[in-house]
Amino acid sequence: MKFWNDKPYHSLDYELKKQFDEKVYRLALNAGTTCPNRDGHVGRGGCIFCSGGGSGEFAADPALSVQEQIREGKLRLEKKRPVRKFIAYFQAFTSTYAPVSYLRPIFTEAIRLPEIVVLSAATRPDCLPDDVLELLKELNRSKPVWIELGLQTMHEDTAALIRRGYRLPVFEDAVKRLREAGIQVIVHVILGLPGEDSSRMLETIDYLNTLDIQGIKLHLLHILKGTDLADLYQREPFPVFTMDGYVQMTVACIERLRPDIVIHRLTGDGPKDLLIAPLWSSAKRQVLNSIHREFRLQDTWQGKYYLDS
Repeated sequence: MKFWNDKPYHSLDYELKKQFDEKVYRLALNAGTTCPNRDGHVGRGGCIFCSGGGSGEFAADPALSVQEQIREGKLRLEKKRPVRKFIAYFQAFTSTYAPVSYLRPIFTEAIRLPEIVVLSAATRPDCLPDDVLELLKELNRSKPVWIELGLQTMHEDTAALIRRGYRLPVFEDAVKRLREAGIQVIVHVILGLPGEDSSRMLETIDYLNTLDIQGIKLHLLHILKGTDLADLYQREPFPVFTMDGYVQMTVACIERLRPDIVIHRLTGDGPKDLLIAPLWSSAKRQVLNSIHREFRLQDTWQGKYYLDS
């Protein structure tokens, strides 16, 4: 018996080392796209929690070419540790919201580099037309392609509140079409959305367990300056997670999750100059250590968190 890479859950680190025989690092890139929830195609202003950077504040400068973005990201990582393999992660805004004639050279420029072993693109399920899906399928024959879909919640009332801009059947259809194309699907879920208690958050996890998805990213809700969520928080303050509460909720989600689903993220840290609440979230390492400590306290290092040797 053994752990998933010394963690009591199916971690991305474990999965990448199993596939590529060494640690793989993510490079946050920017394809220079926008979002249909900003330009009027679906809505204006984006989701209420989304900042001016389209949730890509840590991504590279879109004024640079993809190769220049990759070069800069590699240099930052290589200063800290020896690194040889990378994920090209197009993070900002909606990374498939453009014509194929625009996306093909950008994505191809990334995956043709030998050190790039995976192409990952964050997008919306309503931004995967047939020709874009065919491009992703073609690229997937060269190197693994992952598509990250921002679901956030299964609950339609919360989705309307946060202005997600699509209904659940759109998400389900996107998952089905991506899987038929042989592309891995990673789903983003936000914990702590206004009006959602623990039972509603766990209902989203239960719902995802029924779908053919391969990965999940759990995000803590961040209230950032300049967002409509910040305005709502100021007008009608709603409860936000304490660190202990978030730790407990995260562990509950992982315990509920199908063990074959790879956990890509347990939390996140918003830009410190924009963060309004919860301020404790800026101590990301402390949060992660607290989550691992909670597993040990609850004795969940047993059972489903082990793999057969």
